[in-house]
Amino acid sequence: MRLEYAAIIGRREYLARIRTKGFWIATVALPTFIAAVVLGPSLLMSKTSTEQRLAVVDATGSGLGAELAAALQAGGREGGSRPRPGRRSAGGAGQVRFQVTLEPAAPDAAAQRRALDERARRREIGAWIWIGKDDLAANRFEYHAESLSNVITQEVLKERVSEVVGRWRLRQAGYDAAKVAALVRPLEARTVRISATGSRAEGGAGGFFLAFILFFMLYMGLLLYGNQVMQGVLEEKGSRVIEVVTSAVKPTELMLGKLGGICLVALTQMAIWAAAIVVVTTPGLLAALVAMPAETALPAVPPVLWLNFFLLFLCGFFLFATFYAMLGAAFNSVQEAQQLAALPAIFVVAPVVFMVPIINDPDSPLAVGLSLVPPFTPLVMMLRIATRMPPPWQLVAAYALSAAAIAVMTWFCARVYRVGILMYGKKPTLQEIWHWVHYT
Repeated sequence: MRLEYAAIIGRREYLARIRTKGFWIATVALPTFIAAVVLGPSLLMSKTSTEQRLAVVDATGSGLGAELAAALQAGGREGGSRPRPGRRSAGGAGQVRFQVTLEPAAPDAAAQRRALDERARRREIGAWIWIGKDDLAANRFEYHAESLSNVITQEVLKERVSEVVGRWRLRQAGYDAAKVAALVRPLEARTVRISATGSRAEGGAGGFFLAFILFFMLYMGLLLYGNQVMQGVLEEKGSRVIEVVTSAVKPTELMLGKLGGICLVALTQMAIWAAAIVVVTTPGLLAALVAMPAETALPAVPPVLWLNFFLLFLCGFFLFATFYAMLGAAFNSVQEAQQLAALPAIFVVAPVVFMVPIINDPDSPLAVGLSLVPPFTPLVMMLRIATRMPPPWQLVAAYALSAAAIAVMTWFCARVYRVGILMYGKKPTLQEIWHWVHYT
């Protein structure tokens, strides 16, 4: 095999692809999408607020309604918006405000309810709530509105009402609500990462998102560029350009050159994506550093992590791209190859199902087992490395098994490629493809 010829073909593939508009559109589109997802909701939430005109009817006769109306009108500044122990505050609580009117309970409750409904239909009020003795005994209150799709507003209202009622109940029982709240407030866990260079306080969410981002980049790269290999071979085969090229180089040299060139394109694009992600996330990281305690640090990203990312991408790319190249050579169109083209996608999509359990316990039998099976190794091992570095013997075993699998796939696919690349006409059967492997 003449590697210099494969290098020439690879250089041509690389330059031809990075000069296309499609490459740069895709390169810019993903960081733009990530920026929109990361920054968009925060910007919208910071500029958007919800105000609801609310009528409160206290049918308990205990004065609870006045306290509740004051807390809702204050927007939680007096403690009404603080979530109860064991509960998470509703998203967007800071952007929900209530304009409250306290309505005294009328002797005719049914008539008062009808009047409140009519006021809501005329848009004089947005909604009304009713609290009675039976409701408190059943641990509930009534919320009436024309539309019940405002689930965020309802959740904020429920939290604030629950806070006020909780304090009121404690006072009725003879307890100091402030002291009780201080005694039962939940504890915060100070998380510390243990490492060979020394322990340090570190947030757990940062490690999770780092693992997820690296996993997502590998996932997108393997799927996108595997299909590009297949489509590139099909285009050249359909235009009969391949006949001219194979008159000067061997089919195996052509296949390796094409794989190498597209692999460099993938690495170039992912390097741009990585740089864009750093730029997009830097403001958030700086804000996190300011908000975090002084002794807490963001997750470290050692150079060995990027080295493993690079090696695992190479393993995954050549493992799947050889198969896609074989499909492109064996069939005549994407429609003919699409059934078998879904087979490699199974091994790429399956780790997504187990992503959260693997991040949660990277040394579990499930994580270790999948990371040592070559089709799953690139994605699963990346999750494990980003979360907690596996033992050296597992890394060596994973790379050795992946290299062996790539060698077998390259040998198998090269034998199909050299025959199928010049075959036209009817769709080949699996039996015919198997015969091509044994063709000498």
